[in-house]
Amino acid sequence: MKTFFQLMTTAAVALTFLLTPPAMADSAKARGTDEAAIRKLVADQAEAWNRSDATAWSKDFAPDAEFINIVGTVFKGRTEIQTRHAFVFDTLFKGSRTEVTVTRVHFLGGDVAVTDMEHVVTGYAGLPPGVQPTEAGVLKTRMRYVMKKNGKRWEIVAGQNTDVKPTPAPGTSRPQ
Repeated sequence: MKTFFQLMTTAAVALTFLLTPPAMADSAKARGTDEAAIRKLVADQAEAWNRSDATAWSKDFAPDAEFINIVGTVFKGRTEIQTRHAFVFDTLFKGSRTEVTVTRVHFLGGDVAVTDMEHVVTGYAGLPPGVQPTEAGVLKTRMRYVMKKNGKRWEIVAGQNTDVKPTPAPGTSRPQ
């Protein structure tokens, strides 16, 4: 009896190892596919910025999304996000270019992800009140999106953009 029990235990353990890797492989493949889709969404959004296309830039926000802009103003809903970006594309950021680097995609489950990005914006006509260039002619920002998968499509449900402050002049200190 003891031998039968040992044989069954060994078989169960072996079966677990045989069955687990494909499931893990499928999960890793899905995660890779989702990350690629998120990275493409971000790349498409950068291209839309470079065309000053507020409709395309805003299309991946959920209808009820919230976006906190670089000066802390909250835009509520895709329509307001689009309207406000159309304004900045026609004024301060008219003709500007952005380069976006995704620095992290962190999944919080199968259908929620936090995406961090670094933006480098050049060629702008001006900056919002209180925002300074990070260096001459360059505005760097850090953007964070909370994203949710809606069917097969990823949507931005919340976003925040924060400017990277210029390096203080020698002998001065940056406020903590």
